[in-house]
Amino acid sequence: QVQLVESGGGLVQAGGSLRLSCAASGSVRSIDVMGWHRQAPGKQRELVARITNDGSTNYADSVKGRFTCSRDNAKNMVYLQMNSLKPEDTAVYYCYVHAYYGGDYWGQGTQVTVSS
Repeated sequence: QVQLVESGGGLVQAGGSLRLSCAASGSVRSIDVMGWHRQAPGKQRELVARITNDGSTNYADSVKGRFTCSRDNAKNMVYLQMNSLKPEDTAVYYCYVHAYYGGDYWGQGTQVTVSS
């Protein structure tokens, strides 16, 4: 089992920046991929960014060039630096990890609201 706790969400004006953090605990040695999903009201949850254990990253097209996902394996942390935020980035952001044995774990979510 892996437990995840996010922090860093909030309210920001369009064009601003926020940095989300996620701390993993529990069976951290089983963690392979870490990343972030988001879910806006009335929409399905979507992948925002993911980073593998060796540092390879993937991003949703809508955030490429604006968001950066990074991780600190020594601290069992994953981060999402969000720049040039847009109102359409408003959503609940969920940290997630994928374990080597196939399990997926989710944080409780943190609200990000971008005002126009």
